[in-house]
Amino acid sequence: MPELRKDPVTGTWVVIATERAKRPSDFVKSGEKETDTKKGGFCPFCPGNEKSTPPEVFAFREEGTNPDEEGWSVRVVPNKFAALEPGVAPERHEDSLHETMNGVGAHEVIIETPEHEAAFPELSLEQMVRVVEAWKERYQALSTDKKIRYTQIFRNHGPEAGASLEHPHSQLIATPVVPKTILEELEGVHKYDTNFGKCIYCELLNRELLEETRIVYASAHFVAFCPYASRFPFEIWIIPRQHQEEFGEISSAQIEGLAGILKEITGRLRNTLQDPPYNLVLHTAPYGSDKMYHWHIEILPRLTKVAGFEWGTGFYINPTTPESSAENLR
Repeated sequence: MPELRKDPVTGTWVVIATERAKRPSDFVKSGEKETDTKKGGFCPFCPGNEKSTPPEVFAFREEGTNPDEEGWSVRVVPNKFAALEPGVAPERHEDSLHETMNGVGAHEVIIETPEHEAAFPELSLEQMVRVVEAWKERYQALSTDKKIRYTQIFRNHGPEAGASLEHPHSQLIATPVVPKTILEELEGVHKYDTNFGKCIYCELLNRELLEETRIVYASAHFVAFCPYASRFPFEIWIIPRQHQEEFGEISSAQIEGLAGILKEITGRLRNTLQDPPYNLVLHTAPYGSDKMYHWHIEILPRLTKVAGFEWGTGFYINPTTPESSAENLR
């Protein structure tokens, strides 16, 4: 019989439609996948094409090489087609119905490797560490801009997840307002702390480690599990064992640990589901908040379609239990 599960942080309801239960092979498309079709042609992110992007704002480079030329291992550039752009302080205009603000912020691309077809599981641990270090570097650099309230780091893997270029890359968008999703999570965190005097994410982590049925992989610094109220099949959260409010607090040892668990988890997704499209999103405390939060990463495979019921109600229908997803990924 189907089961309704409630996300303990945001209160979002999920329908676990057990009568529609699917195995990993049921999510793999027959024939050639969209993600297997390579576009080819010119790539602005490949070495030698550095002048095709806006000037880099950060890079890990070989000694003696200059910005915007070859010799880099990770390179960060402004997005050529930015959603938000640097500028003066945001100006708000509102009336009884509408509110608007100029689009001040930042939109950057983190080019994760010079290799055009190298995915996360194929990168060396050393290279993955550089990627995470670049995330932290840009997150902290943008924190000094008083116009910015929040920085969203994300990765779209595969065309169905929104990746328009094949070359491995992640992105960040820094906004002058705190996203609604984060505000809802902060409300849930504050409510739990008021009622129980504890961090709800720490409590979730302890429960998952106790029950073990939804654990995918655990390391010294991080735990990856399929959340109790998973919205999507094979949804995975990666949470640091140490309570930290914002991503900028991550230590050198944790950076190596996060690099390792990202390699491990994306490799298991690829092997179990034949390299599915997914979105990877960082959730962290807003800049300048009271920071009562617990940063984490969510990996959301794009295996089902969000349709009328979901749009109309805010509920999600998941045809696969998180327990079976975790078992298959283990």
